Amino acid sequence: MYQQPVPSADLRHRTIEAPAGRLHLVEQGTGPLVLLVHGFPESWYSWRRQLPALAAAGYRAVALDVRGYGRSSKPAATDAYGMLDLVEDNVALVRALGEERAVVIGHDWGSSIAAASALLHPEVFRAVGLLSVPYAPPGGPRPTDVFAQMGGDQEFYVSYFQEPGRAEAEIEPDLRGWLAGFYAAMSADTMPARGEPDPHFVARTCGRLRDRFPGGTLPAWLTEDDLDVYAGEFERTGMTGALNRYRNMDRDWEDLAQYGGAPITQPSLFIGGSLDASTTWMADAIDAYPTTLPALASTHILEGCGHWIQQERPEEVNRLLTAWLDSLRG
Repeated sequence: MYQQPVPSADLRHRTIEAPAGRLHLVEQGTGPLVLLVHGFPESWYSWRRQLPALAAAGYRAVALDVRGYGRSSKPAATDAYGMLDLVEDNVALVRALGEERAVVIGHDWGSSIAAASALLHPEVFRAVGLLSVPYAPPGGPRPTDVFAQMGGDQEFYVSYFQEPGRAEAEIEPDLRGWLAGFYAAMSADTMPARGEPDPHFVARTCGRLRDRFPGGTLPAWLTEDDLDVYAGEFERTGMTGALNRYRNMDRDWEDLAQYGGAPITQPSLFIGGSLDASTTWMADAIDAYPTTLPALASTHILEGCGHWIQQERPEEVNRLLTAWLDSLRG
């Protein structure tokens, strides 16, 4: 049952040993373990409004910094950020916390990491919650071939991120400003209006993503203090570790080929935003859920919500997550 969050002063920071070297996590509450996995470009802090709510509902809520982010280790090698590596980090985290099983919930890239964790280790991850990015089974064409065909005379942002050093050269000279623009570009209250240039694409000649970001106003969910936290973490780490996730997509395609078309059979939940490109572009994946997520409890598309779903609509997301988690106890 959803209850009012307990004070965030009860947050506990710790580090554990994992294949990445060191994983930083923040936990709150006691009870069944719920692992929260963030996306790009975020950190454990993206779950700041879920940790106290889940703790109040009787769960041990744990949000990690994914390898390459925040206070977790940042391996130097680009190929240290493959999906199999990130899944093994999650398994190691559960074990280090003295648990055998957990529910895993992810947002954005964290949704894909959560799905892969559940697919590869059903003995550890007993249920999976997906926010913003739908589950699509491994398989299909090589990812870089797909992205190269998108956008016509424009370049898709994933392709832009895949070239080492290129996005870093845009982002790192004004990291705080770039983050503010990126968050605003995908938030319901600040994203570009229909018909304006799409911030998911860049001009192929000397283009920058930030050229299409809205300017001047932070989205309602993001305070100056929140932005300081995010910017401070990336000022410490740089952007390369986070961007290396995009640079392993073809490797993931090869590594997960044996799971082509595989469903996730554990209990699952999906929550998306009606104004989020991840939800609309992958509508076919959502339509396929009766086959790909046969134990799906429900799908929720939040009207008027953008990409940063658990931060844009924390109360609604917390109620949905808590109700679903409670149903797993039955």
